[in-house]
Amino acid sequence: MFEEACRYLTQHRSVHIEELTHWLTIPSVSSDPQCADEMVRCAEYTARLLTEAGMEQVEILPTRGHPLVTGQWLHAPGAPTVLIYGHYDVQPADPLELWETGPFEPHIKDDTIVARGATDDKGQVFMHIKAIQAMLKTSGSLPVNVKFLIEGEEEIASENLPTFLKEHGKRFEADIMVVSDTAMWDRDTPSITFGLRGLAYMEVECTGPDRDLHSGGFGGAVANPAEILARIIASIKNENGHIRIPGYYDQVREITDRERELLARIPYDEEKYKAGVGVKALWGEHDRTVLERVWSRPTVEVNGIWGGYTGPGAKTVLPAKAFAKISMRLVPDQDPVAITDMVADYFASQAPSSVTIKVNKLAGGKPFHTSVENPFMEVAADALKETFGREPLFIRNGGSIPIVAELRDLLGLDTLLIGFALPGSRAHSPNENFHLPTAWKGTEAIIRMYAKFAAIP
Repeated sequence: MFEEACRYLTQHRSVHIEELTHWLTIPSVSSDPQCADEMVRCAEYTARLLTEAGMEQVEILPTRGHPLVTGQWLHAPGAPTVLIYGHYDVQPADPLELWETGPFEPHIKDDTIVARGATDDKGQVFMHIKAIQAMLKTSGSLPVNVKFLIEGEEEIASENLPTFLKEHGKRFEADIMVVSDTAMWDRDTPSITFGLRGLAYMEVECTGPDRDLHSGGFGGAVANPAEILARIIASIKNENGHIRIPGYYDQVREITDRERELLARIPYDEEKYKAGVGVKALWGEHDRTVLERVWSRPTVEVNGIWGGYTGPGAKTVLPAKAFAKISMRLVPDQDPVAITDMVADYFASQAPSSVTIKVNKLAGGKPFHTSVENPFMEVAADALKETFGREPLFIRNGGSIPIVAELRDLLGLDTLLIGFALPGSRAHSPNENFHLPTAWKGTEAIIRMYAKFAAIP
Protein backbone atom coordinates (compact mmCIF):
# COMPACT_ATOMS: atom_id res chain seq x y z
CA MET A 1 0.00 0.00 0.00
CA PHE A 2 2.73 2.48 0.96
CA GLU A 3 4.77 2.37 -2.24
CA GLU A 4 1.71 2.60 -4.48
CA ALA A 5 0.28 5.50 -2.48
CA CYS A 6 3.56 7.42 -2.60
CA ARG A 7 3.80 6.82 -6.34
CA TYR A 8 0.28 8.24 -6.70
CA LEU A 9 1.31 11.36 -4.81
CA THR A 10 4.31 11.88 -7.07
CA GLN A 11 2.30 11.36 -10.24
CA HIS A 12 -0.42 13.81 -9.16
CA ARG A 13 1.78 16.43 -7.52
CA SER A 14 1.06 19.17 -10.06
CA VAL A 15 -2.69 18.64 -9.70
CA HIS A 16 -2.40 18.73 -5.92
CA ILE A 17 -0.46 22.00 -6.08
CA GLU A 18 -3.23 23.48 -8.23
CA GLU A 19 -5.85 22.35 -5.71
CA LEU A 20 -3.95 23.75 -2.73
CA THR A 21 -3.34 26.98 -4.62
CA HIS A 22 -7.05 27.38 -5.31
CA TRP A 23 -7.90 26.71 -1.66
CA LEU A 24 -5.44 29.41 -0.62
CA THR A 25 -7.02 31.99 -2.93
CA ILE A 26 -10.18 31.97 -0.82
CA PRO A 27 -9.96 34.72 1.85
CA SER A 28 -11.52 32.71 4.66
CA VAL A 29 -10.87 35.27 7.41
CA SER A 30 -13.25 34.17 10.15
CA SER A 31 -12.94 37.38 12.17
CA ASP A 32 -14.03 39.63 9.27
CA PRO A 33 -17.82 39.91 8.78
CA GLN A 34 -17.19 41.01 5.20
CA CYS A 35 -15.74 37.55 4.49
CA ALA A 36 -18.92 35.67 5.45
CA ASP A 37 -19.66 34.62 1.86
CA GLU A 38 -16.04 33.58 1.37
CA MET A 39 -16.26 31.41 4.48
CA VAL A 40 -19.16 29.54 2.92
CA ARG A 41 -17.27 29.23 -0.37
CA CYS A 42 -14.25 27.89 1.47
CA ALA A 43 -16.34 25.35 3.36
CA GLU A 44 -17.80 24.19 0.05
CA TYR A 45 -14.36 23.75 -1.48
CA THR A 46 -13.16 21.91 1.62
CA ALA A 47 -16.10 19.52 1.27
CA ARG A 48 -15.22 19.04 -2.39
CA LEU A 49 -11.65 18.08 -1.46
CA LEU A 50 -12.94 15.50 1.01
CA THR A 51 -15.39 14.07 -1.51
CA GLU A 52 -12.77 13.79 -4.24
CA ALA A 53 -10.46 12.09 -1.76
CA GLY A 54 -13.04 9.35 -1.26
CA MET A 55 -14.61 10.39 2.01
CA GLU A 56 -18.23 9.40 2.55
CA GLN A 57 -21.11 11.27 4.17
CA VAL A 58 -19.34 14.56 3.55
CA GLU A 59 -21.41 17.34 5.09
CA ILE A 60 -21.29 21.07 5.62
CA LEU A 61 -22.84 21.51 9.05
CA PRO A 62 -24.17 24.90 10.14
CA THR A 63 -23.29 26.40 13.50
CA ARG A 64 -24.24 29.74 15.01
CA GLY A 65 -21.21 31.09 13.16
CA HIS A 66 -19.18 29.59 10.34
CA PRO A 67 -19.92 26.03 9.17
CA LEU A 68 -18.08 22.83 9.98
CA VAL A 69 -17.03 20.36 7.31
CA THR A 70 -17.08 16.66 8.12
CA GLY A 71 -16.58 13.38 6.32
CA GLN A 72 -15.80 9.80 7.19
CA TRP A 73 -14.68 6.40 5.94
CA LEU A 74 -15.59 3.56 8.31
CA HIS A 75 -14.86 0.28 6.54
CA ALA A 76 -11.95 -1.10 8.56
CA PRO A 77 -13.62 -3.39 11.11
CA GLY A 78 -11.51 -4.05 14.16
CA ALA A 79 -9.10 -1.21 13.36
CA PRO A 80 -8.83 2.01 15.35
CA THR A 81 -10.80 5.11 14.38
CA VAL A 82 -8.80 8.29 13.83
CA LEU A 83 -10.38 11.74 14.10
CA ILE A 84 -8.47 14.29 12.03
CA TYR A 85 -9.06 17.85 13.26
CA GLY A 86 -8.10 21.01 11.39
CA HIS A 87 -9.42 24.38 10.32
CA TYR A 88 -10.02 26.19 7.05
CA ASP A 89 -10.25 29.70 8.49
CA VAL A 90 -7.25 32.00 8.52
CA GLN A 91 -5.91 35.06 10.29
CA PRO A 92 -6.37 38.56 8.87
CA ALA A 93 -3.61 39.43 6.42
CA ASP A 94 -2.65 42.85 7.81
CA PRO A 95 -0.29 44.60 7.36
CA LEU A 96 -0.81 44.15 3.62
CA GLU A 97 2.16 46.31 2.61
CA LEU A 98 4.59 43.75 4.04
CA TRP A 99 3.46 40.95 1.73
CA GLU A 100 5.61 40.19 -1.32
CA THR A 101 2.40 39.62 -3.29
CA GLY A 102 -1.25 39.64 -2.31
CA PRO A 103 -1.93 37.37 0.70
CA PHE A 104 -4.55 35.48 -1.30
CA GLU A 105 -2.51 35.35 -4.49
CA PRO A 106 -0.42 32.23 -3.82
CA HIS A 107 2.95 31.96 -5.47
CA ILE A 108 5.79 29.46 -5.22
CA LYS A 109 9.28 30.69 -4.44
CA ASP A 110 12.24 28.42 -3.66
CA ASP A 111 9.98 25.34 -3.33
CA THR A 112 7.81 27.22 -0.85
CA ILE A 113 4.20 28.28 -1.39
CA VAL A 114 3.48 31.73 0.04
CA ALA A 115 -0.06 32.75 1.02
CA ARG A 116 -2.21 33.34 4.07
CA GLY A 117 -3.24 29.92 5.41
CA ALA A 118 -0.40 28.08 3.65
CA THR A 119 0.81 26.55 6.89
CA ASP A 120 -1.94 27.52 9.35
CA ASP A 121 -3.81 25.42 8.64
CA LYS A 122 -4.92 24.70 5.07
CA GLY A 123 -1.59 23.30 3.92
CA GLN A 124 -1.33 20.91 6.85
CA VAL A 125 -4.95 19.73 6.57
CA PHE A 126 -4.34 19.24 2.85
CA MET A 127 -1.59 16.72 3.66
CA HIS A 128 -4.01 14.47 5.52
CA ILE A 129 -6.62 14.73 2.78
CA LYS A 130 -4.09 13.75 0.13
CA ALA A 131 -2.65 10.91 2.22
CA ILE A 132 -6.16 9.46 2.52
CA GLN A 133 -6.83 10.03 -1.17
CA ALA A 134 -3.60 8.32 -2.23
CA MET A 135 -4.43 5.21 -0.22
CA LEU A 136 -8.02 5.00 -1.40
CA LYS A 137 -7.16 5.59 -5.06
CA THR A 138 -4.43 2.94 -5.11
CA SER A 139 -5.83 0.20 -2.88
CA GLY A 140 -9.51 1.03 -2.49
CA SER A 141 -9.34 0.91 1.29
CA LEU A 142 -7.75 2.42 4.38
CA PRO A 143 -5.91 0.61 7.18
CA VAL A 144 -7.93 2.52 9.79
CA ASN A 145 -11.31 4.17 10.09
CA VAL A 146 -11.15 7.92 9.51
CA LYS A 147 -13.30 10.91 10.45
CA PHE A 148 -12.61 14.52 9.52
CA LEU A 149 -13.65 17.54 11.58
CA ILE A 150 -12.59 20.75 9.85
CA GLU A 151 -13.90 23.95 11.41
CA GLY A 152 -14.07 27.57 10.32
CA GLU A 153 -13.58 29.36 13.63
CA GLU A 154 -10.26 28.21 15.11
CA GLU A 155 -8.75 31.66 14.66
CA ILE A 156 -11.58 33.21 16.68
CA ALA A 157 -11.27 30.76 19.60
CA SER A 158 -13.64 28.14 18.10
CA GLU A 159 -16.58 30.15 19.36
CA ASN A 160 -19.32 27.70 18.38
CA LEU A 161 -17.57 24.33 18.21
CA PRO A 162 -17.97 23.37 21.89
CA THR A 163 -21.73 23.99 21.78
CA PHE A 164 -22.01 21.96 18.58
CA LEU A 165 -20.02 19.06 20.04
CA LYS A 166 -22.09 18.98 23.21
CA GLU A 167 -25.09 18.25 21.00
CA HIS A 168 -23.46 16.09 18.31
CA GLY A 169 -20.34 14.68 19.97
CA LYS A 170 -21.23 11.03 19.38
CA ARG A 171 -20.71 11.34 15.63
CA PHE A 172 -17.04 12.14 16.30
CA GLU A 173 -16.26 9.22 18.60
CA ALA A 174 -12.80 7.83 17.89
CA ASP A 175 -9.76 6.20 19.47
CA ILE A 176 -7.29 9.02 18.84
CA MET A 177 -7.34 12.54 17.44
CA VAL A 178 -4.58 13.82 15.16
CA VAL A 179 -3.92 17.54 14.70
CA SER A 180 -1.35 19.02 12.33
CA ASP A 181 -1.19 22.68 13.31
CA THR A 182 2.28 22.81 14.84
CA ALA A 183 5.85 22.75 13.52
CA MET A 184 8.88 20.59 12.93
CA TRP A 185 11.89 21.27 15.16
CA ASP A 186 13.87 22.17 12.05
CA ARG A 187 13.84 21.26 8.36
CA ASP A 188 15.32 17.82 9.00
CA THR A 189 13.93 16.96 12.43
CA PRO A 190 10.27 16.09 13.00
CA SER A 191 8.64 16.64 16.36
CA ILE A 192 5.65 15.48 18.34
CA THR A 193 4.10 17.97 20.75
CA PHE A 194 2.77 16.28 23.87
CA GLY A 195 1.92 19.32 25.95
CA LEU A 196 0.60 22.87 25.66
CA ARG A 197 0.24 25.44 28.38
CA GLY A 198 -3.19 26.80 29.17
CA LEU A 199 -4.10 30.46 29.44
CA ALA A 200 -5.96 32.83 31.72
CA TYR A 201 -6.15 36.57 31.07
CA MET A 202 -7.39 39.56 33.00
CA GLU A 203 -7.31 43.33 33.14
CA VAL A 204 -6.80 44.92 36.55
CA GLU A 205 -8.09 48.42 37.33
CA CYS A 206 -6.84 50.23 40.42
CA THR A 207 -8.84 53.33 41.37
CA GLY A 208 -8.02 56.01 43.95
CA PRO A 209 -9.45 59.54 43.81
CA ASP A 210 -12.45 60.39 41.66
CA ARG A 211 -10.29 62.39 39.23
CA ASP A 212 -6.66 63.10 38.40
CA LEU A 213 -5.25 65.37 41.13
CA HIS A 214 -2.55 68.04 41.31
CA SER A 215 0.54 66.18 42.49
CA GLY A 216 1.75 69.22 44.44
CA GLY A 217 -1.49 69.78 46.28
CA PHE A 218 -2.27 66.14 47.03
CA GLY A 219 0.94 64.10 46.65
CA GLY A 220 1.87 62.55 49.99
CA ALA A 221 -1.69 62.69 51.31
CA VAL A 222 -3.64 60.73 48.70
CA ALA A 223 -2.60 57.23 47.61
CA ASN A 224 -1.26 56.94 44.06
CA PRO A 225 -3.02 54.07 42.20
CA ALA A 226 -0.12 53.67 39.76
CA GLU A 227 2.36 53.16 42.59
CA ILE A 228 0.09 50.75 44.44
CA LEU A 229 -0.62 48.67 41.34
CA ALA A 230 3.09 48.53 40.52
CA ARG A 231 3.88 47.48 44.10
CA ILE A 232 1.32 44.67 44.03
CA ILE A 233 2.62 43.42 40.69
CA ALA A 234 6.21 43.51 41.97
CA SER A 235 5.20 41.39 44.96
CA ILE A 236 3.89 38.52 42.82
CA LYS A 237 7.33 36.95 42.22
CA ASN A 238 10.54 36.70 44.19
CA GLU A 239 13.95 37.56 42.75
CA ASN A 240 14.17 34.13 41.07
CA GLY A 241 10.79 34.29 39.38
CA HIS A 242 9.00 32.01 41.85
CA ILE A 243 5.34 33.03 42.15
CA ARG A 244 4.38 34.03 45.69
CA ILE A 245 0.60 33.89 45.33
CA PRO A 246 -0.55 31.35 47.95
CA GLY A 247 -1.68 28.09 46.38
CA TYR A 248 -0.54 28.95 42.85
CA TYR A 249 1.54 25.78 42.49
CA ASP A 250 -0.76 23.45 44.44
CA GLN A 251 -2.27 21.76 41.35
CA VAL A 252 0.86 21.78 39.17
CA ARG A 253 1.62 18.36 37.71
CA GLU A 254 5.36 17.78 37.70
CA ILE A 255 6.95 16.33 34.57
CA THR A 256 7.81 12.65 34.78
CA ASP A 257 11.31 11.18 34.69
CA ARG A 258 10.59 9.90 31.17
CA GLU A 259 9.51 13.35 30.01
CA ARG A 260 12.60 14.93 31.56
CA GLU A 261 14.72 12.36 29.73
CA LEU A 262 13.06 13.22 26.40
CA LEU A 263 13.44 16.95 26.97
CA ALA A 264 17.14 16.45 27.70
CA ARG A 265 17.60 15.13 24.15
CA ILE A 266 16.53 18.43 22.61
CA PRO A 267 19.46 20.35 21.10
CA TYR A 268 19.10 23.52 23.16
CA ASP A 269 21.72 26.28 22.80
CA GLU A 270 21.42 28.93 25.51
CA GLU A 271 23.63 31.47 23.73
CA LYS A 272 21.57 31.10 20.57
CA TYR A 273 18.38 31.42 22.62
CA LYS A 274 19.59 34.67 24.22
CA ALA A 275 20.71 36.08 20.89
CA GLY A 276 17.37 35.20 19.34
CA VAL A 277 15.46 37.37 21.81
CA GLY A 278 18.10 40.07 22.23
CA VAL A 279 18.95 39.68 25.92
CA LYS A 280 22.27 39.39 27.74
CA ALA A 281 21.04 37.02 30.43
CA LEU A 282 18.10 34.73 31.13
CA TRP A 283 15.93 34.82 34.22
CA GLY A 284 13.62 32.52 36.12
CA GLU A 285 13.50 29.61 38.52
CA HIS A 286 17.12 28.59 39.02
CA ASP A 287 16.33 24.97 39.78
CA ARG A 288 14.61 24.47 36.42
CA THR A 289 16.06 24.27 32.93
CA VAL A 290 14.99 26.92 30.45
CA LEU A 291 12.87 24.43 28.51
CA GLU A 292 11.16 23.35 31.73
CA ARG A 293 10.47 26.98 32.60
CA VAL A 294 8.79 27.80 29.29
CA TRP A 295 7.07 24.45 28.70
CA SER A 296 6.12 22.88 32.03
CA ARG A 297 5.97 25.67 34.62
CA PRO A 298 3.16 28.19 35.13
CA THR A 299 3.70 31.93 34.83
CA VAL A 300 2.17 35.27 35.69
CA GLU A 301 3.18 37.94 33.19
CA VAL A 302 2.42 41.65 32.84
CA ASN A 303 1.42 42.28 29.23
CA GLY A 304 0.89 46.00 29.67
CA ILE A 305 0.65 48.63 32.40
CA TRP A 306 -0.51 52.24 32.16
CA GLY A 307 -2.10 55.13 34.03
CA GLY A 308 -1.99 58.88 34.48
CA TYR A 309 -0.35 61.16 31.96
CA THR A 310 1.69 59.47 29.21
CA GLY A 311 1.75 62.20 26.57
CA PRO A 312 4.69 64.37 25.53
CA GLY A 313 6.22 66.81 27.99
CA ALA A 314 5.23 67.14 31.63
CA LYS A 315 1.88 67.11 33.39
CA THR A 316 2.16 66.82 37.15
CA VAL A 317 -0.85 64.74 38.12
CA LEU A 318 -1.62 62.11 40.67
CA PRO A 319 -3.61 59.66 38.52
CA ALA A 320 -7.11 58.58 39.44
CA LYS A 321 -6.65 55.16 37.90
CA ALA A 322 -3.99 52.70 36.81
CA PHE A 323 -4.41 49.58 34.72
CA ALA A 324 -2.54 46.38 33.94
CA LYS A 325 -3.16 43.48 31.61
CA ILE A 326 -2.07 40.19 33.15
CA SER A 327 -1.75 36.77 31.55
CA MET A 328 -1.20 33.45 33.29
CA ARG A 329 0.19 30.48 31.39
CA LEU A 330 -0.96 27.27 33.03
CA VAL A 331 0.26 23.68 33.11
CA PRO A 332 -1.58 20.35 33.42
CA ASP A 333 -4.09 20.11 36.28
CA GLN A 334 -4.35 23.88 36.73
CA ASP A 335 -7.81 25.26 36.01
CA PRO A 336 -8.04 28.68 34.31
CA VAL A 337 -11.17 29.71 36.23
CA ALA A 338 -9.67 28.80 39.60
CA ILE A 339 -6.36 30.48 38.79
CA THR A 340 -8.08 33.64 37.57
CA ASP A 341 -10.06 33.83 40.81
CA MET A 342 -6.90 33.18 42.84
CA VAL A 343 -4.94 35.98 41.16
CA ALA A 344 -7.89 38.37 41.36
CA ASP A 345 -8.21 37.65 45.08
CA TYR A 346 -4.49 38.29 45.52
CA PHE A 347 -4.75 41.76 43.98
CA ALA A 348 -7.73 42.57 46.19
CA SER A 349 -6.02 41.29 49.35
CA GLN A 350 -2.84 43.30 48.73
CA ALA A 351 -4.57 46.60 48.03
CA PRO A 352 -4.83 49.12 50.88
CA SER A 353 -8.19 50.65 51.77
CA SER A 354 -7.19 53.85 49.97
CA VAL A 355 -7.84 52.26 46.56
CA THR A 356 -10.30 49.83 45.03
CA ILE A 357 -9.43 46.95 42.72
CA LYS A 358 -11.62 45.81 39.85
CA VAL A 359 -10.73 42.75 37.77
CA ASN A 360 -12.14 42.12 34.31
CA LYS A 361 -11.70 38.43 33.54
CA LEU A 362 -11.02 37.86 29.86
CA ALA A 363 -9.88 34.85 27.82
CA GLY A 364 -9.08 31.42 29.18
CA GLY A 365 -8.22 27.91 28.08
CA LYS A 366 -7.10 24.71 29.75
CA PRO A 367 -3.64 23.19 29.37
CA PHE A 368 -3.19 20.05 27.29
CA HIS A 369 -1.09 16.96 27.86
CA THR A 370 -0.82 13.51 26.29
CA SER A 371 1.30 10.77 27.86
CA VAL A 372 4.49 10.10 25.93
CA GLU A 373 3.80 6.41 26.53
CA ASN A 374 0.54 6.51 24.58
CA PRO A 375 0.78 3.67 22.02
CA PHE A 376 -0.38 5.91 19.17
CA MET A 377 2.40 8.34 19.98
CA GLU A 378 5.02 5.61 19.94
CA VAL A 379 3.80 4.35 16.57
CA ALA A 380 3.68 7.88 15.14
CA ALA A 381 7.29 8.36 16.23
CA ASP A 382 8.29 5.22 14.33
CA ALA A 383 6.56 6.49 11.17
CA LEU A 384 8.32 9.85 11.40
CA LYS A 385 11.70 8.21 11.97
CA GLU A 386 11.29 5.92 8.96
CA THR A 387 10.32 8.85 6.74
CA PHE A 388 12.74 11.57 7.87
CA GLY A 389 15.64 9.31 8.81
CA ARG A 390 16.02 10.59 12.34
CA GLU A 391 14.28 10.26 15.68
CA PRO A 392 11.53 12.82 16.21
CA LEU A 393 11.86 15.09 19.20
CA PHE A 394 9.17 14.96 21.86
CA ILE A 395 8.48 18.55 22.80
CA ARG A 396 6.06 20.70 24.72
CA ASN A 397 4.99 24.19 23.79
CA GLY A 398 4.70 27.22 26.01
CA GLY A 399 1.82 28.60 23.98
CA SER A 400 -1.83 27.64 24.04
CA ILE A 401 -4.34 26.08 21.63
CA PRO A 402 -7.42 26.11 23.90
CA ILE A 403 -9.62 24.08 21.54
CA VAL A 404 -7.29 21.06 21.80
CA ALA A 405 -7.94 20.70 25.52
CA GLU A 406 -11.63 21.44 24.99
CA LEU A 407 -11.91 18.70 22.38
CA ARG A 408 -10.21 16.32 24.79
CA ASP A 409 -12.75 17.13 27.49
CA LEU A 410 -15.77 17.02 25.16
CA LEU A 411 -14.81 13.90 23.19
CA GLY A 412 -12.63 12.09 25.72
CA LEU A 413 -9.80 11.70 23.22
CA ASP A 414 -6.05 11.74 23.54
CA THR A 415 -4.48 13.90 20.85
CA LEU A 416 -1.33 13.71 18.76
CA LEU A 417 0.01 17.11 17.71
CA ILE A 418 2.19 16.34 14.71
CA GLY A 419 3.00 19.39 12.62
CA PHE A 420 5.06 19.89 9.49
CA ALA A 421 5.48 23.66 9.37
CA LEU A 422 9.05 24.93 9.52
CA PRO A 423 10.24 27.45 12.12
CA GLY A 424 10.31 30.16 9.44
CA SER A 425 6.80 29.52 8.14
CA ARG A 426 5.57 32.89 9.46
CA ALA A 427 2.12 31.76 10.58
CA HIS A 428 -0.04 34.80 11.48
CA SER A 429 2.55 37.07 9.84
CA PRO A 430 3.04 38.54 6.37
CA ASN A 431 4.45 36.10 3.81
CA GLU A 432 3.16 33.01 5.58
CA ASN A 433 4.57 30.00 3.76
CA PHE A 434 4.76 26.21 3.56
CA HIS A 435 7.84 24.34 2.34
CA LEU A 436 6.48 21.93 -0.28
CA PRO A 437 9.22 19.25 -0.12
CA THR A 438 8.55 19.00 3.61
CA ALA A 439 4.82 18.79 2.89
CA TRP A 440 5.28 15.88 0.46
CA LYS A 441 7.59 14.08 2.88
CA GLY A 442 5.17 14.70 5.71
CA THR A 443 2.32 13.27 3.63
CA GLU A 444 4.34 10.08 3.21
CA ALA A 445 4.86 10.00 6.98
CA ILE A 446 1.10 10.31 7.50
CA ILE A 447 0.48 7.33 5.21
CA ARG A 448 3.01 5.29 7.19
CA MET A 449 1.49 6.43 10.46
CA TYR A 450 -2.05 5.38 9.57
CA ALA A 451 -0.80 2.01 8.35
CA LYS A 452 0.98 1.46 11.66
CA PHE A 453 -2.06 2.58 13.67
CA ALA A 454 -3.90 -0.45 12.28
CA ALA A 455 -1.81 -2.77 14.45
CA ILE A 456 -2.80 -1.06 17.71
CA PRO A 457 -5.44 -3.16 19.50
